[in-house]
Amino acid sequence: MSILFQPMKIRSMELRNRFVRSATCDCLADGTGHVSEKQIKIFVELAKGGVGLIVTGIAYVHHSGQILTNQNSIAGDDCIAGFKKLTANVHDQGGKVALQLFHGGRDRAEFLRGKNEQAIAPSFIQNDPYFTEEYRSMTQDEIWDIIGAFGDGAKRAGEAGFDAVQLHAAHAFLPSQFLSPYTNRRSDEWGGSLENRLRFHREIYQDIRAKVGADYPVLIKLGVQDGFPGGLEFSEGKQAARLLSQWGYDALEISQGLRGEWYEGTEFRSKIDCLDREGYFRNWCKEVKSEVNVPTIMVGGLRTFELMEEVIEKCEADFVSLSRPLIKEPGIINEWKSGNRHGATCISCNMCLEALRDGEELQCKQQAS
Repeated sequence: MSILFQPMKIRSMELRNRFVRSATCDCLADGTGHVSEKQIKIFVELAKGGVGLIVTGIAYVHHSGQILTNQNSIAGDDCIAGFKKLTANVHDQGGKVALQLFHGGRDRAEFLRGKNEQAIAPSFIQNDPYFTEEYRSMTQDEIWDIIGAFGDGAKRAGEAGFDAVQLHAAHAFLPSQFLSPYTNRRSDEWGGSLENRLRFHREIYQDIRAKVGADYPVLIKLGVQDGFPGGLEFSEGKQAARLLSQWGYDALEISQGLRGEWYEGTEFRSKIDCLDREGYFRNWCKEVKSEVNVPTIMVGGLRTFELMEEVIEKCEADFVSLSRPLIKEPGIINEWKSGNRHGATCISCNMCLEALRDGEELQCKQQAS
């Protein structure tokens, strides 16, 4: 049997294979942040389809972190019941599921247009060519309040039956804004040196761990390089990964930090139509893997079974993570297990993403057309 189908553990969580469904926003929550039946159906299909670990998309831990109308919330106890139903259905199919903990930071600004509220971020950047929406710098009290909200969200996730949580510390969102020297220009203990810019991540981990106990798996999706010059560089991103693993995070999914040019300067690179275009974060993950002592998860344009197998066999990662291919083919893992090793048929057109940005529900637009 392929190494991809060998079981693997992350702390106390036993997984049936090396396949992760990377967190994927679906815009299917019910408008109050609660789980919908459509979401449960998607997660059941993924579990039935053989995915080892399914990660939910961006559940906000605090009202100030919400960026979409139909986004899941883990900011209150009222959310627990719906998530309990989701996790029970996934477990009935033999799958495991992690909740992704999220705060949008300044990315909330577009959501707040026309409202009497400002988005918050580590620092306000004057004349920022990469971000022109209105927002303001966070106060110390706000930082500590949001750290506590991450811990509370993780505790609720455990009560709802999730097998793990994952801190979203990549892409355009608040932890990445703290880590990047471009968006974090604070002169207090939350800014300046790498360790200061990582203090937010460290305090979140410690708050989560205090509230979920010693054995509960706490993962992180980490942006190790920004998508434009002058931001976080990989040399620091790699150091950040090493520190986070030393501080206690149980697994690292290696992705990009702040977004640059659309799409090539983002995590949503398109036209993945040959092997050379696949695995666009492969080198980052490989280098991080060599320096940490916890499992790593490779994401980014993986489409070919043999390439994913090679990644694991060469110890470049411990898991492989897929998002867009599983929108179109939620059962592809079982197809591969049965011996049908065809490449994922996702053409990386990003029409699914653009539909989400236009307020539509998650679906493969090629499949629908």
